[in-house]
Amino acid sequence: MTTGERAVREPRQERSRATRRWLLEAAVSCIAELGWSGATVAVIAERAGVSRGAAQHHFPTREALVTAAVDYLGEEQLRQLRARAAGLPSGASRVEPVVDMLLDLYVGPTFRAALHVWVAASTDEALRAAVVPLEAKVGREAHRVAVELLGVDEAHPGVRELVQATLDLARGLGLAHTLTDDTARRGQIAAQWARVLRQML
Repeated sequence: MTTGERAVREPRQERSRATRRWLLEAAVSCIAELGWSGATVAVIAERAGVSRGAAQHHFPTREALVTAAVDYLGEEQLRQLRARAAGLPSGASRVEPVVDMLLDLYVGPTFRAALHVWVAASTDEALRAAVVPLEAKVGREAHRVAVELLGVDEAHPGVRELVQATLDLARGLGLAHTLTDDTARRGQIAAQWARVLRQML
């Protein structure tokens, strides 16, 4: 490949990556705001500022676009969580801020979009087939990050279950937060759960 050919290809590849990222971010925001039925490929493409044909070039089906979007933003959330946790102190004093950050994973547009997708998948066999392995992957990665940030050893009895209980608690509180502002109650529960973890882990 000549230098000129490489120069043409690299901007094209960069534009393709940018288009893909815009579509993924638009898919999450559309699903969070409009629900599964309202977030059509045409609506998502318009939100992303690209043609429907461009959207379908990257993602042939809405299911492919949506599952890729949830996967992408789930990974992005975990990356941001690690970055935020890098400045925390070590030892027991980091437990409460880590719990707060883990609970924050399950509020906001990404979680709302995931809820819409889960509900749709419960009655759509094709979507469920795509979502179940994705949810398992996201769940494993969230658990791994929680273990890493809490600085615990799962070889000790009960530790794995306590970490998983933290994530399950976060999901439940996130669900409650979708209908009303549950910030104050979430804060109280997070503080109490952090005290439990400091004693048990």
